[in-house]
Amino acid sequence: LWRVEMASVNLRAWDVVCDARSPCEYDDDHAPGALNFPVLDDGERELVGTLHKQASAFEARRRGAALVARNLHAILSAPPFSELGPDARVLVYCARGGERSRSLAYVLSRVGWTVGVVDGGYRSYRAHVRAALHRLGKLEYHLISGPTGSAKGKMLDMIDECGGQTIDLEGLANHKGSILGDNPHSPQPSQKRFESLLAARAATLDPRAVVFVESESNLVGKLHVPPELFSRMRTAPRTSLALPMRARVGWIRAGYAHFETTHVAELRAALDQLVRLRGRETVGGWLRLVDEGRWAEFVQQLLEQHYDPAYAKSKETFYGQAGDKASAGDVLELGDCDDATYRRAARELLARYGPRNQYSG
Repeated sequence: LWRVEMASVNLRAWDVVCDARSPCEYDDDHAPGALNFPVLDDGERELVGTLHKQASAFEARRRGAALVARNLHAILSAPPFSELGPDARVLVYCARGGERSRSLAYVLSRVGWTVGVVDGGYRSYRAHVRAALHRLGKLEYHLISGPTGSAKGKMLDMIDECGGQTIDLEGLANHKGSILGDNPHSPQPSQKRFESLLAARAATLDPRAVVFVESESNLVGKLHVPPELFSRMRTAPRTSLALPMRARVGWIRAGYAHFETTHVAELRAALDQLVRLRGRETVGGWLRLVDEGRWAEFVQQLLEQHYDPAYAKSKETFYGQAGDKASAGDVLELGDCDDATYRRAARELLARYGPRNQYSG
C-alpha cells in the first residue's frame, strides 16, 4: 500500500482506478477511466454526516464502519475484483484521500494486490485539471466559424481525421450551442465534468502545433468555456465556412430530425421562448409551418429570421474588441456538406495553417 501524487500518476498504468466516493459525487465528475466503488452510498454518507453533527464523531465512525464493512464485501464479491489476477495494480481515491479511500485500499492490499492511494484524493485531481486548463491559454488556435447549419463540427471531425489537432467544445459539452441544442437522449455534463473532459483532451495536444476549434460564445448550453481558452479564441485567426442555404437546411434537418418526429412538443416550447426576441407574429408563422409539416420552409425561415441575424450580432460582439488577426478571417466557399467536400476543405486548411504552428514566433 503506497501513496501517489496525482500530478505524476499515469492512470493508464493501473489495471483498475477506483473512485470510492458516493455515486452522486462520482456522477458530478471523476478521473478519466475511474470506476465507482462507493464505500458509502449517497444515503449512507448523509446518515454518517448527520450522526457526526447530531450525536458524536464516535457514533458516526461506529455506524460508518459497519456500513463500509458491508459494502466492501459487496465490492470484493463482484467483478472486476472477483476476477482480478494477483499481479493487478489498483489505484484508489476518495474526496480528500481520507477514510473512504484508506478503508478500501487497505482491504484490497491485504488480498495481495499492489494498491496506491492518491494523496489529496479528488481534490488533488481537480488541482490537476485546473493546471491543465491554465495550459490551454498557452496554445495557439485557429477558429472555424460560420452561420448555423454550416457543419462546423463536421469540419473539425475531418481536420482530426486528416491529422490536425482539434477541440470539439460542443461534443465535450453534449450540446449544439443554441436554444435547440439539447441532446434529447442525454443531459449535459456538470461544469466540473466538462472541464475534466477538456483537460483530458488538452493532454493529447502538441503545444507546438495549431489547434482548430469551433467559434463559440463563452457558454455552450449551460456550460462555461474556461476563460483561459476563451480569451485565446477571441484573438485567434479564423476561417468562416460558407454553404448554400439549401445545404444548410439539409444539414440542420439531418442533425435535428427528432424535432420533426418524436420531439415536436419540445420544439414548440423552445420556439415559444423566442417570442420576446422575434415577436409573436414571426414565431406564430414558424409554428404554423411546424403544424403543417413544411419542415424545409420552417428551417429556412428560422435560419433567415433568427439564427443568421443572431450570428451577425454575435460576430460583432465576439470580434468587436479583437485584434486585426482575428477580425480579418478567410472565407471558405463550400458547395455542399458531403464528406468528400469537407475532407478536401480540411486538407486545404491544414496545408494553409497546420498542423505545425504558423502563428508563434
